[in-house]
Amino acid sequence: MKISRQIKKRQQKIALALASVMLGLMPAALAADLSLQEAVNMALTQNTSLKVTQKGEDTADAALKKARGSNGVSVSASDTLSTSKSSDSDRQARNGAGVSASLPLYTGGQNQANIKKAELAADSARLLTDRSRENLKLSVIKAYYDALEAKKTVAVRQETVDKYQEHYTNVSQLYSAGAKARIDVIRSSVELSNARQNLIKAQNSYEVDLATLRNYLNINRTEPLNLTTDFSYDAFGIALDDCIAYAYTNRKDLRVDQYKVEQQEQAVKAAKAGYLPSVSLSLGLDNTNVFQPSSSSSQGASASVGLKWSIFDGGVTDAAVKTAQTEYEVAKLNLLKDKEDVDLAVRQAYYNMREAEKRLNSTQDAVHQAEEDAYIAREKYRAGEGLMLDIIDAQEALSTAQLNYISAQYDYARDKASVENAMGISLSPAEKEAAAKLSTDVAATLASSPIEQAGVAAGADTQPAATPAAVADELAGNEETK
Repeated sequence: MKISRQIKKRQQKIALALASVMLGLMPAALAADLSLQEAVNMALTQNTSLKVTQKGEDTADAALKKARGSNGVSVSASDTLSTSKSSDSDRQARNGAGVSASLPLYTGGQNQANIKKAELAADSARLLTDRSRENLKLSVIKAYYDALEAKKTVAVRQETVDKYQEHYTNVSQLYSAGAKARIDVIRSSVELSNARQNLIKAQNSYEVDLATLRNYLNINRTEPLNLTTDFSYDAFGIALDDCIAYAYTNRKDLRVDQYKVEQQEQAVKAAKAGYLPSVSLSLGLDNTNVFQPSSSSSQGASASVGLKWSIFDGGVTDAAVKTAQTEYEVAKLNLLKDKEDVDLAVRQAYYNMREAEKRLNSTQDAVHQAEEDAYIAREKYRAGEGLMLDIIDAQEALSTAQLNYISAQYDYARDKASVENAMGISLSPAEKEAAAKLSTDVAATLASSPIEQAGVAAGADTQPAATPAAVADELAGNEETK
């Protein structure tokens, strides 16, 4: 009986142990595998900020439609019912209805200039969307590599903690045996505590970097991710001058600046149209019915060509022309300034990339040497020939070498992506296909938003969320405690 009871207890312990193992493995099993390219495509398909930018295309298209409509035929209808009475006549009641159409024949080039300006604005809006996509791609790449670097940093910090824990245990045993002084135990305990602080910070940085990546992808903010694309060295063989020349030709924001210069040229033409006459054609049909004092009906048609010429407007046109010319000059200066900024951006990214590349080649050997040095220091200390300071210095040098190598890897990857972005390299065909799937429908966006869904789920929870008043009371209680 006792034997069977012991067997049952042992089975329960085994079951509990297996359950604990399964629970420990569950986050990893549920983590979604995500490659770098998948992350970029997902962001191009779902990012909310990109949807806001793309909405600008709709605004520009509407403005273009308005500009074109102002140069076309406009038709209006009217219907009036009136009654009148004078002292020497009977009361009159009548109804008049009419339809009129007008067409601008000549506006001094104003309408044509406004249409051309709106067309340039529509093209600019599309270029701005394309540039925003390129910038989003860079942001995702940086966030992805930030998270990978943070994950490897956590591993280095964890290894350091493990080494210090192992050393602390060894020193404590030697102290108990009378082979080491109490000061060695205290010092190793302090170093272990410091190492744990660094580990906590590294773990938090990893979580923050994952949160940033999820935000760009616009996915569930708590979804576990398994980043599958690790660093691989890809040499960049384009010379700096060629990168800058390519950027001048292909940066879409520079093309937008050029379009703004052309838009302001059209604005000057539109303003100068105020010096010229305008000619319009009008056609009309009307029908009048009289009810009192007798019934009668009449129909009529009219056609006219009107000319309008402002001879003197108090300097309004002069001021408009001067303003447009100033804005034209400002647009040209902005184009020049942005070219200078592009030149600087390419140079900075390029120099940073080359620096990271040099560090990448030099830090790998330093890691191997630091590992050997740390091993020798530990073994000498165990043999009673080394000092505590040797252990600490060697472990610190090893951690620094490992972190420098990791930093060089991901600095190179990020800086290479920055160079390509500064050059204005377009999205790949697959990325363009993903970007084309972006939906700007507001209702659908709100319905599928992870943030909105999280709010609905919180509202449906049986445990009500803390009210602002409850939060205020809690904060007040904390202040009183202080």
